[in-house]
Amino acid sequence: MRIVQKPWGHEEIWAETSRYAGKFLVIRQGEMLSRQYHEVKEETICVLEGLLTLELGNGPDQVLRLQPGETYHVTPGTIHRFCAPDQDVRLVEVSTSELDDVVRLADKYTR
Repeated sequence: MRIVQKPWGHEEIWAETSRYAGKFLVIRQGEMLSRQYHEVKEETICVLEGLLTLELGNGPDQVLRLQPGETYHVTPGTIHRFCAPDQDVRLVEVSTSELDDVVRLADKYTR
């Protein structure tokens, strides 16, 4: 397993091949990922612990609250942001292999 430290928490990459990837994301309470989209990468998440706020769109236009066991499929071009406003969140993500395919639209860490 490869651990990648992030300003919002960390990723635990447990599968990485030329065709797919699997990772755990741990988002610390009060933190969020970039508002972003992927040009090619397709991913599905499942919340394992905590309550995830999923912002969709540029505004965000839609906000979903996902509890443990709930899933969401992110298709290429979908603007999204994962947030953990109330508590730490742990989720699993399975995706296509394009891990660097991230177009950031907004980022509180100015990346």
